[in-house]
Amino acid sequence: MTASYTNKAASRIMETEAKVDLKTTINLPDTPFPLKGNLAQNEPARLKKWEGMDVYERLREARAGRPLYVLHDGPPYANGRIHLGTALNKILKDFCIKSRSMMGHWTPYIPGWDCHGLPIEIQVDKALGAKKGQMSKLEIRRAARKHAEKFLGLQRQDFKRLGIFGEWENPYMTMDPKYQATIVRVFGKFVEEGSIYKGLRPVHWCISDQTALAEAEVEYEDHTSPSVYVKFPFPDAAKADRALEGRNVSIVIWTTTPWTLPANLGIAFNPAFEYSAVEVGDEVFIVASGLLEQVSEKLDWGKPKVIATIIGEKFDRLKARHPFINRDSLLMLGDHVTLEAGTGAVHTAPGHGYDDYVIGRQYGLEIYNPVDNRGIFMKDVEHFAGEQVFKANPKIVEFMREKGVLLHEEKYQHQYPHCWRCHNPVIFRATPQWFISMTATGLNDRAIAACDQVEWIPEWGNERMKNMFRNRPDWCISRQRAWGVPITVFYCEDCGESLVDPKVIEYVAQVFEKESADAWYEREASELVPPGTKCGCGSSKLSKEMDILDVWLDSGSSSIAVLEPRGLPYPADVYLEGGDQFRGWFNSSLVVGLEAKGEPPYRKVITYGWTVDEKGEKMSKSKGNTVEAEDVIKAMGAEVLRLWCAALNYHEDMRVSEEILKRVADAYRKLRNTARNCLGNLGGFDPKRDRVPIDQMFEIDRWALAQLNEVTKRSLDAYRDYEFTDVYRAVYHFATVELSALYFDILKDRLYTYAPKSLARRSAQTVYYELVHRLTRLLAPLLAFTSDEIWENIPGALDEAKSVHLAEFPAYEEAWRNDDLLKRYERLFEIRGAVMKALEEARNAKMIGRPEEAKITITAPPEAKAFLESFGKGGEDLRFVFIVSKVELREGAELGVKVGEADGKKCERCWHYTTDVGADARYPGACRRCATNLDEMLAR
Repeated sequence: MTASYTNKAASRIMETEAKVDLKTTINLPDTPFPLKGNLAQNEPARLKKWEGMDVYERLREARAGRPLYVLHDGPPYANGRIHLGTALNKILKDFCIKSRSMMGHWTPYIPGWDCHGLPIEIQVDKALGAKKGQMSKLEIRRAARKHAEKFLGLQRQDFKRLGIFGEWENPYMTMDPKYQATIVRVFGKFVEEGSIYKGLRPVHWCISDQTALAEAEVEYEDHTSPSVYVKFPFPDAAKADRALEGRNVSIVIWTTTPWTLPANLGIAFNPAFEYSAVEVGDEVFIVASGLLEQVSEKLDWGKPKVIATIIGEKFDRLKARHPFINRDSLLMLGDHVTLEAGTGAVHTAPGHGYDDYVIGRQYGLEIYNPVDNRGIFMKDVEHFAGEQVFKANPKIVEFMREKGVLLHEEKYQHQYPHCWRCHNPVIFRATPQWFISMTATGLNDRAIAACDQVEWIPEWGNERMKNMFRNRPDWCISRQRAWGVPITVFYCEDCGESLVDPKVIEYVAQVFEKESADAWYEREASELVPPGTKCGCGSSKLSKEMDILDVWLDSGSSSIAVLEPRGLPYPADVYLEGGDQFRGWFNSSLVVGLEAKGEPPYRKVITYGWTVDEKGEKMSKSKGNTVEAEDVIKAMGAEVLRLWCAALNYHEDMRVSEEILKRVADAYRKLRNTARNCLGNLGGFDPKRDRVPIDQMFEIDRWALAQLNEVTKRSLDAYRDYEFTDVYRAVYHFATVELSALYFDILKDRLYTYAPKSLARRSAQTVYYELVHRLTRLLAPLLAFTSDEIWENIPGALDEAKSVHLAEFPAYEEAWRNDDLLKRYERLFEIRGAVMKALEEARNAKMIGRPEEAKITITAPPEAKAFLESFGKGGEDLRFVFIVSKVELREGAELGVKVGEADGKKCERCWHYTTDVGADARYPGACRRCATNLDEMLAR
């Protein structure tokens, strides 16, 4: 089958022994590489091809014995279909893996899934509804496992659809029994090192899901709180300063959580601050001097009279009175008190805040928490028992107004902690929880020091991670849920002491390895401990802890559960995730790695930004600005999504919208057309037989190879540095500017007019072959589907490798380097720009139609004229560079271009105007150059 190519990229030589028709274009073998990719339809077929050839196993064979490169996969939750963020995550990882593979590494990729925890359990709760109340924990766990298995399967399909290679049939899963056993062993390692303890301490608590949350499970969102200024009577005022004796003195505090006031046990002052006692009417109020003007304005005090100034340390251990409960509030000193906001006197409820807890412990206060799991005030709370804390806020404010202790109230909008899953506001609440101490074994200090052993991309990641561990509180690892790995601790039913024994924990791990963590709920306590196990008191009556471990400990254990057990080295070469993982997976993995292996689990950490809309705003279904990955794939293909990931700087927030994706699709078409142009001009070219040595090539062809060589170097450097956008920019600019706008345009005449086997044509074809062969490999990690399709159509490529993904990157060719030639053509193309501008003006003035109708006269200073004359004999080749019929060079003071009509007639074959058309009677419509080329063509 043949097809006539009449577009500008196609050759139009006719190779026949019959009578020559000068208007006939050459018939070339039909290429199966069309202009339109039809990606949404063709990509699934290519996936089947890869599956049929088992491309991942072929990669394993091709890279056998090569250096290992391990990117360890951060596990997404097996909960719902993938979205644009998870697609971005996996595509960026695939860029890393495919590019390192083409650098000659063996790059095993073991995808993973986080299968436990709140995200899945919430969905299961919704599905079960009221039925859950009649189900055992074991039944709930089985329902959660089934849910995770379902969405793991769906996500696996989605990820494979993106063109990502990996061990999809053998992934790692946190709910796998062996993995669960590893989690237990990691917990045992912390126990062995002396880091685990149980204590009463305030933690973030979700009253909707009724569980403790770690820092990584809290998101800060806009929230409106009641901002109140409250006075605490200060009967001990004279002990601070005698000038206050006999006066009605109160300390002013500020809070945005009125619901915590029933739990107030103290007020904190900064020992170094100066405080002012100011007279307002018949009352005296104490506030920090540094905030007096701000507070006075807020409370409408005008300019109150200062009757005393008191240094903060004077307040130590004095007492104020609670504003509406009959008890004292102890005055304490703490450096956490600042002048950033409020009054400089901080309301302190040790059961509802970390700083409050720390100073409360220091001063011996009770860690008082009068709020239950549902956020309801307990029975002993005066005035507000049975009230939900957030609903109690306005009632407490009104009650204080009635009591005369409320000085001011207003709405206050700020960033407030919310649960990462249900997105409801959380509270700080003291409950008995299990913790990993960040100081007992120096984990915070070790983590900070370890950051300098890691390469961070971008570099600011180092300091950001260090900040996560500076003064970091202990890690709360217990959760009051069912779906997860239980905390393998036992309690003595006789004395109440906990049994936290590494040997017992290892025994449980062995049980889990065989039966899964469900054994904790299926077996009695006595069946989960080694025979003869007893408490220190001698009792063998044991009960089980029913809290589960924080899922961040699950995923943080992945380096221990996956790398060495799969025959891979510890640490991994790379972790790559979004910036939120500095307090998530990067963080927990570092803590686990340091405690379990004594070093970080990663050598390099790469982070990327959020996906946002074209205005830079966070995506939200309520705003109607979301873009779904599935919709993009169905409409445009996964390749456009991959190219979007490459086209933008992934270290920053990545904007996406329909308009942005349309622009990416247009860029894709230009890259595809570049390949099609090359392939369409390789008819009859056999690289083994027809390649032209570089020293025999035409000069402009050598320039093209030198440019290609530099693009290759820039691309290889960018891949090495994980700067995928730089690869895209280098190749895209080369394809659309140097090639499409210059080289391809200039070579049309040569490819059209010269005989198929001529040096002129073979020189050009050699370059076209090198262009498509090298650029296809350079783009393969980014355009996984299209590059493989191009590869199949490159002459001889399938003999080298059955897929482009089994090939390797092209090397930088020192023999092709020619800096002088690049500078020479850079100068020429600057002049060409001036010529093109003059031609465009002549066309707009209706002086000419096609550029071949023109003759141009260039005036230039002597040196510039000599430079132009160096292109062919007296500048004879310039007409092909400028695509005009005649170029005349004249000497002048400065560069100038004049356009006129060309002399002679139009050659029916090359469309140039010459005075020798019809000089050869055999070809009356051809110019002498075309007649000579036709003779050569017919002779062969």
